[in-house]
Amino acid sequence: MEKETLDFDKTPSANRLHISFFGRRNAGKSSVVNAVTGQDLSIVSEVKGTTTDPVKKAMELLPLGPVVIIDTPGIDDDGKVGEKRVAKSYQILGMTDVAVLVIDNFVGPAAEDLELIKLFKKKNIPYIVVLNKVDLDMESLITGADEENKEQYDFPHILVSALTGQGITELKEKIAEIGKPLESNKKLIADKIADCDIVVLVTPIDASAPKGRMILPQVQTIRDILDTQAIAMVTQVAELSACLNALKEPPALVVTDSQAFQQVKEIVPDSVPLTSFSILFARFKGILDTAVYGAQYLNKLKDGDTVLISEGCTHHRQCEDIGTVKLPGWIKKYSGKKLLFEFTSGGHFPQDLSAYALVVHCGGCMLGEREMVCRQESAEEQGVPFTNYGILIAQMNGILGRSLEIFYE
Repeated sequence: MEKETLDFDKTPSANRLHISFFGRRNAGKSSVVNAVTGQDLSIVSEVKGTTTDPVKKAMELLPLGPVVIIDTPGIDDDGKVGEKRVAKSYQILGMTDVAVLVIDNFVGPAAEDLELIKLFKKKNIPYIVVLNKVDLDMESLITGADEENKEQYDFPHILVSALTGQGITELKEKIAEIGKPLESNKKLIADKIADCDIVVLVTPIDASAPKGRMILPQVQTIRDILDTQAIAMVTQVAELSACLNALKEPPALVVTDSQAFQQVKEIVPDSVPLTSFSILFARFKGILDTAVYGAQYLNKLKDGDTVLISEGCTHHRQCEDIGTVKLPGWIKKYSGKKLLFEFTSGGHFPQDLSAYALVVHCGGCMLGEREMVCRQESAEEQGVPFTNYGILIAQMNGILGRSLEIFYE
């Protein structure tokens, strides 16, 4: 599972609305970002291509609340380096909940802008187009109202001036309006337990665990249990038997770190539901069914196949790292095949997956639901099986059916 140093007074980025700003170079995109946030979040310059990498900022934005603001490089950048910058901008689409496309009011929309609008629609991303720089020359203002411009401006747009602030309040209100439907009442575990149920959480503390802290999936699961007025008991594998014996009645559920499945399944009676944090997150992120289906392809791997193991964060890897060490070893042992492995982490996920026989993803606690589903759909569209850590480990331990009973009962 991914590791994150968690401040308890902050909403995790994965649970925040991601608002991404796109546009061509010198459209004033970064200036609009600064005007909306009220901060000098992005560097502003008349030099084309000032924003060379996506700039992300977690913040509170009224009236939305906790959000992540993303300023992207210009979508019309050129040259070999420029092409890479453009690719990064398009990659941000996968994590975008609300898109803001900034267009220079006097230049009008170009092919790149119109192509982005098509992508917003294809990916069902709520969006708004901003016609910026309306303060410069009101007589030359392009509004889309004229008959000759009507077809060209057949998309929702707002007139703004990042310099004077004109239209910025309206823009923020529009972002809040189209972002509201994205709110979700989905729960990690609360809908599967009742008041006063006891849930035992098995959380191994090894060399890869952050010193003095719990990892994010464990913290979020504990909070979900407490919000349901249920009872969370936390233990390590060595103390699990003593924990269960101390209870007058069996627990309603045991949730374990996936890498401890082999030990925990021998301790927890078959009559007690057992699953993992990673499987909880597969359901929470909307990829459970696909991940279960993808795990079956573990038995179809052939010598020479390449397996992609992808993580959503960039934690420091230890000698017994789950993603780069343990999983490859378990997969090779289970399949009995001579396999190759490649690894990605953080925001990087290959657009072309044709080289892989299987994609194994982490629980995705650091990624929003839209980004996880986007990665899953990308694999599906290319015909590549897609699964996640917990489901694959349960499959290799022969308890996948048991680990899913609570969700499919």
